[in-house]
Amino acid sequence: MRCLIVASWIVLWPLTSASAQVSIQIGPPNLSIGINIPTYPQLVQVPGCPVYYAPSVASNYFFYDGAYWVFERDNWHVSPWYNGPWSLVPPQAVPVYILRVPVKYYRRPPPNFHGWSRSEPPRWGEHWGKDWQEYRSGWEWNRKSAPPPAPLPAYQKGYAGERYPHQEQQPVVHSEHYQYQPRDATVQQAYQAHGIHGGPPSNGPQHDQGHQGQPKGEGKGKEHGK
Repeated sequence: MRCLIVASWIVLWPLTSASAQVSIQIGPPNLSIGINIPTYPQLVQVPGCPVYYAPSVASNYFFYDGAYWVFERDNWHVSPWYNGPWSLVPPQAVPVYILRVPVKYYRRPPPNFHGWSRSEPPRWGEHWGKDWQEYRSGWEWNRKSAPPPAPLPAYQKGYAGERYPHQEQQPVVHSEHYQYQPRDATVQQAYQAHGIHGGPPSNGPQHDQGHQGQPKGEGKGKEHGK
């Protein structure tokens, strides 16, 4: 078992809603969330969306803006590496394009997803309640355009099994091989929580946060495998 150094701090940053200013917390990287991805997974782009999903992974597994996302046990988790360790992301901070992925791309949808339209996103407002819906108003808007997807960190294909780096090695390996800098504020904070400190965001349209301006550009469906 890998020996992981878990950070003893959490990342805080202010987000302003219509009524108050709150601090959203990205948790420190944890050892495991109950899933194991032994090799770099096949990733397929969700049509018209800057998000990839993993059709061969038996989990709700996605890639967006330079990071991997898993919806497991009613919680979202994020990591710059395909098999973690993972950080907990509170509902208020989940990126809008992750929220907009249709139900049919969830490989293990929770029971309460059943009965919802498979071609539409989950009903997050119904799922997380009125306060969340008011805070994240606009997330469900039907956008006709989306920013281009972040490049996949294909270098991670060479790190499987015993070659998978320990947590303290991951930032070094990542910085050597992946130059993309995330544009989404939540992903930026997740990078910091995992010890990755980069430069300014990569060039491109600013990612929509669900209550800000409309993004520009358009993504097309693509498939990237092993």
